[in-house]
Amino acid sequence: MDFNLPADLTAYLAELDRFIEREIKPLEAADDNIRFFDHRREWARTDFDKGGLPRHEWELLLRKVKNLADAAGHLRFAIPKRYGGKDGSNLWMAVIREHFASKGLGLHNDLQNEHSIVGNLPIVTMLDRYGTDEQKAMIDGSITGKYRITFGLTEPEHGSDATHMETRAVPAMRDNVKGWIINGEKMWTTGMHVATHCALFARTSGNDGDARGISCFLVPAKSPGVKVEEYMWTFNMPTDHPRVSFTDVFVPEDAQFGEVGRGLSLAQCFVHENRIRQAASSLGAAVYCINESVKYARERKPFGKALAENQAIQWPLVELATQAEMLRLLIRKTAWEMDQLTQAQVEHTLSDRVSMCNFWANRLCCEAADRAMQVHGGMGYSRHKPFEHIYRHHRRYRITEGSEEIQKRKVAGFLFGYMGAGKH
Repeated sequence: MDFNLPADLTAYLAELDRFIEREIKPLEAADDNIRFFDHRREWARTDFDKGGLPRHEWELLLRKVKNLADAAGHLRFAIPKRYGGKDGSNLWMAVIREHFASKGLGLHNDLQNEHSIVGNLPIVTMLDRYGTDEQKAMIDGSITGKYRITFGLTEPEHGSDATHMETRAVPAMRDNVKGWIINGEKMWTTGMHVATHCALFARTSGNDGDARGISCFLVPAKSPGVKVEEYMWTFNMPTDHPRVSFTDVFVPEDAQFGEVGRGLSLAQCFVHENRIRQAASSLGAAVYCINESVKYARERKPFGKALAENQAIQWPLVELATQAEMLRLLIRKTAWEMDQLTQAQVEHTLSDRVSMCNFWANRLCCEAADRAMQVHGGMGYSRHKPFEHIYRHHRRYRITEGSEEIQKRKVAGFLFGYMGAGKH
């Protein structure tokens, strides 16, 4: 088995690095844009006078970077060629995401909001696999910013347990138009402040706890009855994660997204691609923290002796570096196997591996960032280093992505035989 990266992949990484140096770094240095990444980053990004939402200037800058990357042929790398992409594989995306995150904070790749010059675009995959022709026509606009589709799955009372959701959709007729009336509430509908639509999951049949009977609808964000109740201030500001209520919201039949009663298939489509790439990014951020710690320990000489000579400094970093090497192999092997299988096969044979990658990568990154803060001493504690930013972001992932519970529960399901092939 050859563990070396393909020559064309290493060549593409070099091409991306040249693009970053030529197009992205100069923009990062212009007009004090570095304020979004140095010790002022949280305050520069957050509009505290507007409920803690992202500042308009910050989001405009991210859009400008995406447009540059799209013009250069990088943004759509992972999506099908028929939509202007390059049919990029999960393996290539895992390698690219780790590579970017290992560079540290920057406009090339921002971990806080999934921004990257090589886009992570699971909504495109959902529209392509499950959308009608009219819905597929939204794909280009979802990349260019014409459309922003949020993800309405999690609920206030049920968290990650989607099968007990209380949001309901019932068949209805309004003004001689057949459709559905939806009532319910969602949490963490990220991006709702600029959304045009919400991919909203609601029970249409079956009983609480059933995986079947949940459907997905593309609900226009400005529909009567859609209301942002509050934006949840988070561990890492700014926030664009609101609680949203849906009261007697009517959508016509053509808002149905995917097969009625099989909506969780769309959710799994979103989750698997997103989480293997998130794991790769977490690994890259951990590698950045480890490398910066080693570099600092070799340079810093308190009392005339380099920190790197102390075993109390060496051993924790040795353990973290070892874990990073092992995790890299698991992530890349899992991503490669995902490329060989259909989505249904991934769900029934590889879902536990994706979960392993996700929860261990998030944990590793938190531990590496925490160690980096300790190694750097007072400077590690200060906001002049990015470690607290990285720590808070990945600690948030450990909570909101369920990596300490939901992902382990999935692994346990495969391990103990109540999930996996043939299990529903």
